[in-house]
Amino acid sequence: LPRHSIVFSHPSSFSPSFPIEECEISKESRQFVAGQPFALSSTTNTMKNGNGNVTCYKNSSKTPITTNRNSRVHQYQNWILFLPLTSEDSGIYEFVIRDLECCQRISMNLTVQNRNSGWCGDSNKDLAVLAYNSNYQTLNIGITTMLKCHIITFPNKTLSPIQWYKECKLIEDKKKFLPIGSDLYIQNTTAEDAVTYSCKTKLTYMGKQYDILNRISTRTRSNTEARKIPEIFSPKNNSIEVPLGSPLIVNCSIKDWKGNSHHRSWKVNNTFVDFLNSSRIREGVETEVACGEKYIFYTVNISFSEVRQEDYDRHFTCLSGSSAAFIMLKHPAPNVQGYLIGGTFAVLFVIMFVMCTYYAVKVDLVLWYRSTFHSALSGEDGKLYDAYVLYPKPKTESQGQHMNVLVLKILPEVLERQCGYRLFIFGRDDLPGQAVVNVIDENIKLSRRLIIILVPECSSYGLLKNMSEEQITIYNALIQDGMKVILIELEKIQDYTDMPESIKYLKQKHGVLQWKGDSMQGLHSAKTKFWKNVRYRMPPKRYPCFTKELNLSNQNEINTMLYTE
Repeated sequence: LPRHSIVFSHPSSFSPSFPIEECEISKESRQFVAGQPFALSSTTNTMKNGNGNVTCYKNSSKTPITTNRNSRVHQYQNWILFLPLTSEDSGIYEFVIRDLECCQRISMNLTVQNRNSGWCGDSNKDLAVLAYNSNYQTLNIGITTMLKCHIITFPNKTLSPIQWYKECKLIEDKKKFLPIGSDLYIQNTTAEDAVTYSCKTKLTYMGKQYDILNRISTRTRSNTEARKIPEIFSPKNNSIEVPLGSPLIVNCSIKDWKGNSHHRSWKVNNTFVDFLNSSRIREGVETEVACGEKYIFYTVNISFSEVRQEDYDRHFTCLSGSSAAFIMLKHPAPNVQGYLIGGTFAVLFVIMFVMCTYYAVKVDLVLWYRSTFHSALSGEDGKLYDAYVLYPKPKTESQGQHMNVLVLKILPEVLERQCGYRLFIFGRDDLPGQAVVNVIDENIKLSRRLIIILVPECSSYGLLKNMSEEQITIYNALIQDGMKVILIELEKIQDYTDMPESIKYLKQKHGVLQWKGDSMQGLHSAKTKFWKNVRYRMPPKRYPCFTKELNLSNQNEINTMLYTE
């Protein structure tokens, strides 16, 4: 039904200056089928000042039609709503339109037919019962054809998505049949597509739902006739990316025969752009260019002063005769490459930061965990000592004194007294008269770690005075399962070239710690960096280490050992 808009005011806001008998009379007629919701409205607007009142009557009754919206038949603004329409609603309806300057009576003869049943057979009785008057639409063979589902104009309507049926069977082929809004596009139309179609939807009004169904009978147009229909070059039923808030102009380019008189326009959501009354979305002026003696090229655009959020994912359709093509607006795709590059650098930075942080605090973190959760050594591993200390016998007296202070004084003070480790130091813990080889072999097997003290002269005289002791120790360190080695340099060793291959291998596998302690200082704490690294390589203890100062007698003893000629 044609659209009609009227601005209303309450009847008491003005006094009608015309009796109803003096109103200008116009007559129209409508023909409809019972069983579905229906809206009847006047089609003429004669009010001049924008203030007016519409009253509806039936069959010359002096009682206006009720405005109670819960009634099946009631007046709503300038509409008469039938929810649903029945055969009893046939009759003459009058719309009396009054304002301060004019008065008009529009007489509407409504004929309601009985519902058409049986055309779908017994396979779909719902469609058969709901179907009303058919309309004929033309299919153009060999090209894309559009079928239109004519939905009645209804105020404040809410429609569910339209379902399309072909010969009463729901259409599921989305490649050949493309439903868009209230239209059905048929790709590469053939003669076999010229059958009966129906479109079905639900109307929601005042919280209630009503079924609406149209039946469409089709007929074909030959290839020769189809060539005379307009051809739309652009748009091509595609989408374009447009930033939010930006202006946009889209051209519709059409090729048509000179003899045709088709109307060319844009439509959105089944509403022609010219009827949107919008200053933001407008249809441009149509231009034409002759092409030979047969064709004319037309261009009509749709312009957006700014693209808003509600414009996205909507179909803006260009129409020319039976030809149609749409454009859909999309948000611009994000710069994936930029995000990937930035994301990759960010991930690498985070990984490097985490790794650097981890290596910086790894030792403190492990020691904190051990002290917090009191990790205990397993009592079933059969080990008696936490570490076996192996150290060379230096030739020089000064180097020997520093070695004795580190091995016999400082190392027991920190690891044994402060941290509770149990060490086996050859020369201190072995018994007189024991065979050296047996002592070393047995006690290394009873130890969880091997601590080797290195000096630069190791390569020239061996780690130990007894070469067989060195060989046994290195053999066990390399082969024995679960044995870890802690290498400590008494002095900085610049070159390992002349070192034994076993020492080189152990250094490469386990790394080396450099003793930088000043034996003259009175405090050797387990919490200094060097001893933290030693403790990190040692097995965990049941109780955390505590800081303890060397007593004065021990310190005096160390000084005496270092400086006595």
